[in-house]
Amino acid sequence: MPKYIVERDIPNAGALTAEQLQGIAQTSCGVSCKMNAKVHWLESFVTPDKVYCILIADNEDALREHAEKGGFPITKIAEIKSIIDPSTAES
Repeated sequence: MPKYIVERDIPNAGALTAEQLQGIAQTSCGVSCKMNAKVHWLESFVTPDKVYCILIADNEDALREHAEKGGFPITKIAEIKSIIDPSTAES
């Protein structure tokens, strides 16, 4: 399945409490279970006003369905084509 990064505009996301983040994570996992693994959440990065989620999904429609059922906004979806890191520079 393809891997995606999903950008979500969430004002004051960086101020969410640990309990609020836990609730969001529980909602996301619950929705994924009900969708029979069409979407698999890997991790998210919380910034002051955005959340960037890394997900594996059947397609963009599955991501949109997951977001709608979970009440999560989607600002932008981009398919990840490659991953590089410092080890990529080594021969």
